[in-house]
Amino acid sequence: MRGEIKGLNEECGVFGVWGHVDASHITYYGLHSLQHRGQEGAGIVVSDREKLKIHKGMGLVNDVFDEDRLDRLTGTGSIGHVRYTTAGDSDFVNCQPLLFNSQTTSLSLAHNGNIVNASALKHQLEHQGSIFQTTSDTEVIAHLIKRSGYPNLQDSIKNALTMIKGAYALAILVEDALIVAQDPNGLRPLSIGKIGDAYVVSSETCAFDIVGAEFVRDVQPGELITINDEGMHIDRFAYSTQPTICSMEYVYFSRPDSDMGGVNIHMARKNLGRQLALEAPVEADVVTGVPDSSISAAIGYAEASNIPYELGLIKNRYVGRTFIQPSQALREQGVKMKLSAVRGVVEGKRVVMIDDSIVRGTTARRIVKLLKEAGALEVHVRISSPPIINPCYYGIDTSTTGELIASKKTTEEIREEMGADSLSYLSVDGLKEGIGRSKEMTNCGQCLACFTGEYPTDIFPEADHPYDKVLGGK
Repeated sequence: MRGEIKGLNEECGVFGVWGHVDASHITYYGLHSLQHRGQEGAGIVVSDREKLKIHKGMGLVNDVFDEDRLDRLTGTGSIGHVRYTTAGDSDFVNCQPLLFNSQTTSLSLAHNGNIVNASALKHQLEHQGSIFQTTSDTEVIAHLIKRSGYPNLQDSIKNALTMIKGAYALAILVEDALIVAQDPNGLRPLSIGKIGDAYVVSSETCAFDIVGAEFVRDVQPGELITINDEGMHIDRFAYSTQPTICSMEYVYFSRPDSDMGGVNIHMARKNLGRQLALEAPVEADVVTGVPDSSISAAIGYAEASNIPYELGLIKNRYVGRTFIQPSQALREQGVKMKLSAVRGVVEGKRVVMIDDSIVRGTTARRIVKLLKEAGALEVHVRISSPPIINPCYYGIDTSTTGELIASKKTTEEIREEMGADSLSYLSVDGLKEGIGRSKEMTNCGQCLACFTGEYPTDIFPEADHPYDKVLGGK
């Protein structure tokens, strides 16, 4: 479990290899390190330079793959994917990578993000004769590539990417190359590393440490990079870019041992906690964090406030993560199974409970109750991000404001509902200051749309973008 953000579900993780004899095994370990980004399904596609082979299934990486299956996935190029559903149903047919075969070649895609104009594009493609096999927005990309009509695959991909809007870190595998692309805003992370002469790509750099790869570079917004036997060729499909990586990658989604945009995630979260202590101090005896993603912020809060940090909440690591459960009832039952308060730490104490966010409010209410049942005299809730008041359309599963408690209730009303003695959020300016990405990399910022309502792209309401105009139809 990763704090209250169980109500925010990140879509997936992407990993790829080119030029290594153990490509499938390396991808397997890479997906293990990205398991936190999706637990509904996993898959790997490999290229042996003549054809593409696939294995995928529902469940965790360990459930889907064993040694025998990996040994049958022979090849020196591969892409892999772990999935959480944000667009499309949660079933096998939508598991990625998606694989498409034609008379001349095969193509496989793994996608992290969400295409906000996918429905309009799909309607027009169907009108022009396309037949879709999945409900995933990723399949739209494949149809656009195939219909582009360019003799060169890279040109076809670039043409297709100019038609889609939204967030995408994309890995494409064909028989003789691995191709990666990043949307013009760089909303979802994607990095490139090397193992000897072989290249690897990953949604997070933590996977490089697991497979023994050395970080080379981040894929930049608007880039299309082809990796083949000749090396790495960098091209662009978009020249007007506005780098705005999702701020929740820093707050919650990414593993603390990953680096993103020149910033270590653990240190960024500690800074958020320090900033929170400056903005929302309170007299207390102990600081504790909701496992796991809030621990770093809790340590930073404790250091800045000179209040001892303690493990006041313990996570049962043998229970599945609550944030991937598809129903609210299962999420609440998961919280009961996964967390327990440490009575010896919190009994008779004034406790500062640090969490990374509040979405629906149900989990925070349960945790406050756990702490008070364990004897906490007071529970002061501090949130290391601003109130989430707007939906995300870029791959986080909150499509309506009705799902967001902060969009319809005041901070005081939320505090009263959860039974806390006080409640404070980090400010938007405090979030930007804590992450500090703009200081590390010039001309780079964060997407803050879920806090401010200022989206970096058009959201493409379909009523404002008639289907027959999307692909130039009549």
